[in-house]
Amino acid sequence: MKKALNIDVNLAARERIQLILSNFSHFYISFSGGKDSGVLLNLVIEEARRLDRLPIDVLIIDLEAQYSHTIDYIYRMVERNEINPYWICLPLSLRNAASQFQPKWICWDPDDEDRWLRPLPTHYSVISDINFFPFFKLGMEFEEFVIEFSLWYQNLKNTRCACLVAIRADESLNRYRTVKNEKKRTFGGIRWTTQLSDNVYNAYPIYDWHVNDIWTANGKFGWDYNLIYDLMNLAGVSLSQQRLCQPFGDDQRKGLWLYQILEPQTWQRLVERVEGCNFGARYSKKQGHIVGYYKFDLPEGYTYKQYSKYLLNSMPPHLSEHYRSRIFKFLVWWRNNGKKFGVVNIPDFADKKLESQKAIPSWRRICKVLIKNDYWCRGLSFSQNKKITNHYIQLYNDYFLTRR
Repeated sequence: MKKALNIDVNLAARERIQLILSNFSHFYISFSGGKDSGVLLNLVIEEARRLDRLPIDVLIIDLEAQYSHTIDYIYRMVERNEINPYWICLPLSLRNAASQFQPKWICWDPDDEDRWLRPLPTHYSVISDINFFPFFKLGMEFEEFVIEFSLWYQNLKNTRCACLVAIRADESLNRYRTVKNEKKRTFGGIRWTTQLSDNVYNAYPIYDWHVNDIWTANGKFGWDYNLIYDLMNLAGVSLSQQRLCQPFGDDQRKGLWLYQILEPQTWQRLVERVEGCNFGARYSKKQGHIVGYYKFDLPEGYTYKQYSKYLLNSMPPHLSEHYRSRIFKFLVWWRNNGKKFGVVNIPDFADKKLESQKAIPSWRRICKVLIKNDYWCRGLSFSQNKKITNHYIQLYNDYFLTRR
């Protein structure tokens, strides 16, 4: 249950930032160039100035496929003498939900330098040497890098450290759970913090802000922000849908079409850089299109089971093997445990509400996962797995080596 604090979100956030600055001798801000992290960075700069804690450390993970306006904004912020940036431009493995042939792509891949969307940034803070961090390996997952960086930073500072992250609970259920989770370890019992290791904590000072608060703060305090949002507004994108992230993820691909409108030159380079980019933009813009949503029509004469097998047979071998492995585990689990839930056989389809709640298995659920190119099979109740990630990246690489 949400509880009113009888204080406006601006003052509440500043008090939280002051608490972190008073209890952590070293901390850094995770800054993406987006509206939320921009507001958080400006808030922390102002509070650090009051407490004579400038400059502040800032982590920037540059994923290459970003709006030019985003990079311009990052440049403006790193040129301020109040911050000490770690501008990361390393070959990280990222999801590509727009293509079955290239389900992963690697930003700043040294083997694809001639196809990079743009040259490496020239700022002194840029880290592009793959040997800079002792923990880094080419093709490392973004999520893994974030964790390892926090541990590296803590080891460098040799003291308790905090990472301030600009998540807002009203953006998604997962972000709400991140704050609300009552089982997690925290700093001093403070729910808007999460303990990552013995001496590393995440803190979410603006967790209770709404999107209108973000823009009210920018206007009231005259803060700099990413001008791509002005173009999004002119394109008719609502405030709640204006988001920045690597554009090829399972949810993020729904905004691919915006690149065509807002930055045509960037769009052209995206099409040349990542497989399936143009297809993803075309078929994910409107509700009912198969890439963006679950809705699709079963071909005449097929059952969902038959169509699932047809889709599997039409995929590249490395991807087909990936899906078959997870589908097999899904079917075996339900065959072994189905009786507990009143399920004797795997039906071709079942009640849509129960399917959507993942309360019952069906071949239609499997078919939707394949149609949507749900690489991690979240529709079958799976989650991302590091071991499987590494295994299928190797399969993908082996497959393409044989094609060259």
